[in-house]
Amino acid sequence: MPHIALVTLVVREYDEAIAFYTGPLGFELAEDTDRGDGTRWVVVRPPGSPGGTGLLLARAKDGEQADRVGSQTGGRVGFFLHTDDFARDHARMTAGGVRFLEEPRHEAYGSVAVFEDLYGNRWDLLEPR
Repeated sequence: MPHIALVTLVVREYDEAIAFYTGPLGFELAEDTDRGDGTRWVVVRPPGSPGGTGLLLARAKDGEQADRVGSQTGGRVGFFLHTDDFARDHARMTAGGVRFLEEPRHEAYGSVAVFEDLYGNRWDLLEPR
């Protein structure tokens, strides 16, 4: 059955991106392979991610890509991190320095708050009902 395996996220530098995603967000480093040409194949994913879905952290290779770092979805929330314990993960991420743009909301579909990654991409932390 088809499923989305990876989504590319353009980043400034590999190591700073790895540190953010595996630190405050608690993702696992699934792969970090030197490709021999100055680039790396870097995959991070939340622990227990269904289907192994993850992020391919791709370093910007030119000015056009560098201009997109942090604004890959035009300022909209473009990424959705589901949790089974909103309060726990919100507290852990806040303590780790993650910048939330709003107070937690409790909507008909679940508990949610928008945060930014280290580049300014917007994410929802969401515990579905």
